Amino acid sequence: MNHMANNWYFGWGWILWLGFVFLTFSSFGHWGYSYRMHRLYGSTPRKDAIHILNERYARGEVTRAQFIEMKADIAKPQS
Repeated sequence: MNHMANNWYFGWGWILWLGFVFLTFSSFGHWGYSYRMHRLYGSTPRKDAIHILNERYARGEVTRAQFIEMKADIAKPQS
C-alpha cells in the first residue's frame, strides 16, 4: 500500500493549512484594528473641566473674574 497517497499533506493539504493560518492572523489583525478605531472614533471625546470653562469664557457666559476664580478652583487638588 502506498503510504504517500494516504497522506493528505503530500497533496494539496498544505494549502489548506496555509489558508487557515492566513485567515487566523488576518482575523486577529482586523479585530485589533477595528478595536483601536472604535476606541479612537467610536465614542465622543470627553471634555475635562478646564476645556468646558474655556468654552464658557469664550462664549461670554462668565466674566474674567469668574473665569480666573473658577480656573484656580479647578487647579486645586481634589480631596
